[in-house]
Amino acid sequence: MKVLQVGAEGAFTLLDSPTPQPGPGQVLMRVDAVTTCPQWDLHLRHNEPMFVGHRFHYPYTPGQPGHEASGVIAAVGEGVTGLAVGERVSAWRDQGHDRPGCYAQFAILDAENVIRVPSHLPAEATAPVELAMCVGATFLVLKEMDVLAGRRVGITGLGPAGLIAAQMARAEGAAEVFGFDLSPQRRAYAAANVADAAFDPQEDLSDRFPARPAAPKLETAIDCVGARASVAFTMDRTLDTLALFGVQREEYLFAPRHYHRLRLCGYPGHSRAAAEYAVGLLEQGLLDLNLLITHHLPLERYAEGIDLLERQEAIKICFHPWHDG
Repeated sequence: MKVLQVGAEGAFTLLDSPTPQPGPGQVLMRVDAVTTCPQWDLHLRHNEPMFVGHRFHYPYTPGQPGHEASGVIAAVGEGVTGLAVGERVSAWRDQGHDRPGCYAQFAILDAENVIRVPSHLPAEATAPVELAMCVGATFLVLKEMDVLAGRRVGITGLGPAGLIAAQMARAEGAAEVFGFDLSPQRRAYAAANVADAAFDPQEDLSDRFPARPAAPKLETAIDCVGARASVAFTMDRTLDTLALFGVQREEYLFAPRHYHRLRLCGYPGHSRAAAEYAVGLLEQGLLDLNLLITHHLPLERYAEGIDLLERQEAIKICFHPWHDG
């Protein structure tokens, strides 16, 4: 089988490896579609740690950092129940980058890390279920707090996670969904597909979105960036509840002006319940993960795909391991 291995300084190799066989509690998935995780792919290319204390080692684990994948179960290992050969599934949890990943024609996954997905959808429309699970974990918290239905919701960062968050906010009955992003292309794309409107946070938005100490217009918000400036912008313009989804690498300042009413929600962690929530929205037609994918390429053109991400000319790339370059 073909499997991609990323080397240092953006180099990569397509290896010809034996097709693995599942062990106890595992399944073998034929990978029909695998999507980029721009954070991992770009950080790996530039040897930039993903978080404090993290390091990359090259050549990287074969098949990694591919972890958003969908396909068909090709074989099941001993002790696996509830899953059968031929069923359409997606990976819902990243198994860790010390294990072979899904930038390959076949991948071994723990049975507990896959979830059935609607068979009527194409593989690319279910490949990003892992990211939808991540965002869904935040939305399960917001649902429990009852801070979505009938509210004006802001989404900071209109990349893949932001596009999912906007759809989930709509699915939960938000009155209006507003997006914020520095990229004019992403603002236009979000406004055309998932948001009521999208704005440049660097512009003067005081009339539309008053900042504290004035009463903010946004009632609930989700930050999908993680940068200090993005969080500060959103804290100042959110009245009640701000969920912090973006990976935090800096300290945030909760100032006296935020004291009145503003609540910050940290990330709750991944869960099977969040994966089931995301797949449920797919089944109901309330979540379209195809919107995240702007380009389709074979694995042989991996570098071209990451170039597109780096230039912000793509939102997600879908690689098709069985297609030739």
